[in-house]
Amino acid sequence: MQNAPARNVFDVYTEFLATEPSPQAIVAYHLPDDLQSRLDDLLNKNGEDLLTPSEREELDEFLQADRMFMRLKSKMELILKRQSEMIDV
Repeated sequence: MQNAPARNVFDVYTEFLATEPSPQAIVAYHLPDDLQSRLDDLLNKNGEDLLTPSEREELDEFLQADRMFMRLKSKMELILKRQSEMIDV
């Protein structure tokens, strides 16, 4: 049985954001491979209805963090689009 990663997805996102990344870096950002692999594992187990209660909580945390980060990426894409339109004018 695979244990939950020692680091939490919110910590990884906030550590990245604390580096004051550019909008381009935010849009391009992806979870580190170990966390992406863990998320994929949880999603597969969820699809087979095999999650334990603690894994369900872990998956919920991943999904909450992902929703937040996707919103941020969308806002950064809008900023980049506006900047591009201003340059093209």
